[in-house]
Amino acid sequence: MIDPFGRRISYLRVSVTDRCDLRCVYCMAEDMSFLPKAEVLSLEELERLCGAFVRKGVRKIRLTGGEPLVRRGVMGLVGGLGALVKAGALDEVTLTTNGTQLAKHAEGLAAAGMRRINVSLDTLDAGTFTGITRWGRLEQVLDGIMAAKTAGLAVKVNMVAMKGVNEHQFDRMVEWCGGHGFDLCLIETMPLGEIRADRTDQYLPLSQVRAGLERRWTLADNDYRTGGPARYVTVAETGRRIGFITPMTHNFCESCNRVRVTCTGTLFMCLGHEDAVDLRTPMRASEGDHLLDAAIDAAIARKPQGHDFVIGRGLAPAVSRHMSVTGG
Repeated sequence: MIDPFGRRISYLRVSVTDRCDLRCVYCMAEDMSFLPKAEVLSLEELERLCGAFVRKGVRKIRLTGGEPLVRRGVMGLVGGLGALVKAGALDEVTLTTNGTQLAKHAEGLAAAGMRRINVSLDTLDAGTFTGITRWGRLEQVLDGIMAAKTAGLAVKVNMVAMKGVNEHQFDRMVEWCGGHGFDLCLIETMPLGEIRADRTDQYLPLSQVRAGLERRWTLADNDYRTGGPARYVTVAETGRRIGFITPMTHNFCESCNRVRVTCTGTLFMCLGHEDAVDLRTPMRASEGDHLLDAAIDAAIARKPQGHDFVIGRGLAPAVSRHMSVTGG
């Protein structure tokens, strides 16, 4: 699949559910309304959808949510995609999770062929963690992360940088990740969805974060890539990597190789645009995939060159859907 700007689309992010067992302040409102189950694709339909993209050249699939591990039966989907990896049709299947269910599923993920996961963890302070997630327990997530490590999964920690919330905890996170052999990915907060708060108060440019880290750590740029948007440095003191995802200060659109499908079968060609294509209807209209394939081709032909996120006091979100809809 080649988009109008010559970029090869080889990375699919699939949201398996819009539901989550946390309510992180930058991701969703506390009183979220979730989709009726009748609107959500079955796990069999999600696997069929993934198969269509794999046939068209996708080599990496990331499962997201909401929180993907709260979806009942999701390990069956993981197993099906893992079989594609073992057969060589797919390079890897990965997962982004909040970690609350990892203690229960880590061994199963590894057995299915998953080699690495991303865990969202914005702080190592229990009180701050509860404040960010609204009701989460830090101990539960840390137990899950350690279960993943024991199961042999490579762990990367995703940390959203928030002014006045966790901006004094970056050094501690770098040290903790280094001690456990985890990579760290720092992310700028993005204007997605109405959260009943002013993101101007939270926004922290990662250029400032990096400058602060360099007062303690020796950071060296490297060309490591995972297929995602992060730009990486190596921390000399720990030997681990830090990735910087900067959709606000330095977007990554020129090398974008990904599209996103929601749990309803809606394909978003760009995280920062509302334009989307319904894949559920053509998929359900025929037992064959010719209608689905045609819809995917038409969507890729509409992929935009990039996004232009802006955060400012009083400005509406760049797009109305919450981060939990497309999984970031």
